[in-house]
Amino acid sequence: MFNFKVIVKIMGLLLVVEAAAMLIALLVAIGYGGPDVTSFLYAIGITAVSGGILFLLGRKSSNHIAKRDGYIIVTLTWIVFSLFGSLPFMIGDFIPSFTNAFFETMSGFTTTGSSILTDIEALPHGILFWRSMTQWLGGMGIIVLSLAILPALGIGGMQLFVAEVPGPTPDKLHPRIKQTAKRLWGIYVLFTVLETVLLYIGKMPLFDAVCHSFTTMATGGYSTKQASIAFFTSPYIQYVITIFMFLAGTNFTLSYLALNGKLKKAWANEEFRWYGFFVLFFTAIITLGLMRNTNTGFEHSFREALFQVVSIITTTGYATADYLKWPAIMTVFLFSLFFFGGSAGSTGGSIKIVRIVLLLKNSWYELRRLIHPNAVIPVRFNQRTVSDQIMLNVLAFFMIYVLVFFGSVVVYTFIEPDLSSAIGAVATSLGNIGPGLGNVGPAENFYHVPAFGKWFLSFLMLLGRLELFTILILFTPSFWKN
Repeated sequence: MFNFKVIVKIMGLLLVVEAAAMLIALLVAIGYGGPDVTSFLYAIGITAVSGGILFLLGRKSSNHIAKRDGYIIVTLTWIVFSLFGSLPFMIGDFIPSFTNAFFETMSGFTTTGSSILTDIEALPHGILFWRSMTQWLGGMGIIVLSLAILPALGIGGMQLFVAEVPGPTPDKLHPRIKQTAKRLWGIYVLFTVLETVLLYIGKMPLFDAVCHSFTTMATGGYSTKQASIAFFTSPYIQYVITIFMFLAGTNFTLSYLALNGKLKKAWANEEFRWYGFFVLFFTAIITLGLMRNTNTGFEHSFREALFQVVSIITTTGYATADYLKWPAIMTVFLFSLFFFGGSAGSTGGSIKIVRIVLLLKNSWYELRRLIHPNAVIPVRFNQRTVSDQIMLNVLAFFMIYVLVFFGSVVVYTFIEPDLSSAIGAVATSLGNIGPGLGNVGPAENFYHVPAFGKWFLSFLMLLGRLELFTILILFTPSFWKN
């Protein structure tokens, strides 16, 4: 029923990839002469040896990967990566609690950005680099990276690609999935390097520039500073980060088209135009609200509004202001963005713009169908008729997302009796956003959350990152039947 040997083999290969990523963080630790060198040496050894053993156990497996194997591989990859990725934090007692270390690492790989750290600046450079790198690896996707660099995963690659990059229509830039993965990661690296250069020009230290570029392009939100981006008061730095958050929340297929000179084709994309509209609409409303209620000038109000709107709609989670101190109506507007997310094919989480637009269109057309019952009024997107199968998928995803959200809030209220905090914690974890409401707002963190709450929120992070279906399908009896 399942090809367990190929599952074990691929897990072994992926752990070797993770060990190689840790090696980069080790070089950073050595370069800064920090106390974290030993932690990385042990972590790399444990991870590499474990990966090698798993690979040897599955080396004689067939190369066939069925769809069910793909779902299991992707789910296990994110869990196992988080388990081994937490080793550098635990070995050196930088995060001594296993629960806290796993929460921080899962939050990193899923690009959620929720943190338990109360003194980020006290951590050594290697640990901070690894923390940022977990988000960078998770942003584009662990499987997508592996498909790009490991030919052994090219067999059955589409099953893994669809399981990790779910959505109404998974975009392919090339008929061969390996070439698609390479091009996606090529754009990802290019934008990361470009942002690093621009931040460094803006007088941000090189180490901070690299780390923030990692977490910006991943729409993750981890910062090397406890105050997040509010630490950097430079308008230039804040605008640069805003621009790259917006790019990270854009479908990378459109970025590929734009880089190849096909700007008109990229602009013609309906989802991108709706994405831009939502950003401008909410920014305008909040800018006016800030100017009226805080007596600040236009540029400062616009910058704070734009930064917070783009940060939340792309599910990055950076902050330059505590929006919970703003008038309640503006907090409501920002909270509504928790359920938008970036474009499909971006590194953003949550529901995604394309699903929001299709739901709005279908609702509007349903009203027209009631008035004209004999008329055929199909939902169209990008000048094409949307199939009934895609609409059913979108409606099912939305309903399951809402049910999971409300069900999780009910569960979490047994852990956190404050309703606004419970709603904020669940919404931010399921949407992979970072800051929430109440005592997990942008000026707070998740250190105080009980152990069970952290494990529960970690599960929601994974559920949201893999867009529900990849995880929930494992809980259906039919999945396990031969």
